[in-house]
Amino acid sequence: MNDLLFALGLVVVVLTGLGVLFTMVLPRRPSGLLRIATLINRSVRLAFVGLARLAPSYEAKDAVLAPIGPVALVAQLLSWAGGFVLGFGLMLQPTTGDLGAGLLQALGSVFTVGAIHPGGPANVPVDVAAGATWVVVVALQIAYLPALYAAYSQREGLVAMLESRAGLPAWGPELLARHQLVGIVDTLPELYSAWEEWAAEVAESHTTYPVLLLFRSPEPWYSWLLALLAVLDGAAMHLAISPGTASSNARLCLRMGFTCLDRIGTTLGWSVDPDPSPEGPIELPYADFERAVTMLAEAGFPLERSAEEAWPDFRGWRVNYETVAYRLADRLIVPPAPWSGARRHIGTDLAEPRRPPHRRPARAADAFRPTYRRPRQDADG
Repeated sequence: MNDLLFALGLVVVVLTGLGVLFTMVLPRRPSGLLRIATLINRSVRLAFVGLARLAPSYEAKDAVLAPIGPVALVAQLLSWAGGFVLGFGLMLQPTTGDLGAGLLQALGSVFTVGAIHPGGPANVPVDVAAGATWVVVVALQIAYLPALYAAYSQREGLVAMLESRAGLPAWGPELLARHQLVGIVDTLPELYSAWEEWAAEVAESHTTYPVLLLFRSPEPWYSWLLALLAVLDGAAMHLAISPGTASSNARLCLRMGFTCLDRIGTTLGWSVDPDPSPEGPIELPYADFERAVTMLAEAGFPLERSAEEAWPDFRGWRVNYETVAYRLADRLIVPPAPWSGARRHIGTDLAEPRRPPHRRPARAADAFRPTYRRPRQDADG
């Protein structure tokens, strides 16, 4: 019996150690018992989502949801501590003669680097191993946090810059309209290139460290996912309505953008279609697309096609990323922006992007402020 408990404890220690290894040293999508970190992240998220349901406004909900990422990190660390204490406690039971005493000695050994042996006779090799293991875990955690926050900061920088270009919350047609209204359409190729690189970096960091998905933007109406979706919709619309003048950078941005979303979805264990049919259905209604094209026409954006002519191409692009983007938007509870899908967990009204007045000296009356209006019956869809 003692040998069996020792072997069971060793298995628990090894599995916990592998969890640490796959999370902080050699990030890979784990399976089986090694998915403990994924399960912890999911449990923390669901707990906060339940609390956020009680908040009256989206801003209040976002304030409740803001600590999800840090709390998930603490819960992850505590789960490792619990795993090591349990494993080493089982390994110490043959020496102490009692499981409770073995767990007490493991607890003391883990958090005092094996210097204290409460709970019965000491087993120096196991005690020292317990202490040394926890020292390594803490050292790895210290190195792990800067990597996380560096990736987080890198993600949010370009998101904040998009507010003046795509509105708040970000929306694809608004991106094109604003560039036309202030005469900077020629800068769109650079924007597409920047977001292509950004999408590649996010794909790498958020599949390497999935806990980053739980870290929300510092402001309630900012969202890295909405920002990416707005850029992808803007690029898709640009290619659909003005194919002759749209930059090839838009194609590259779209390709990297939906590759990024597919990789994140796969990391979360979702079934992702890597090559959907360009004639496949999408959730966005044609009527919404038509109204957005009308808004762009009123803003003076150069159109080479009508909404009806452009729709097949736009749908062919959007089918590549809409499903995963909508599912992520619901999972992460991002701001309820147009063209971002429904939110199952927290029902809230659709928010339109807010555009500042386009003022000029002594010509404020000439300011043009077209707005997007979605029918009320579609607001919850």
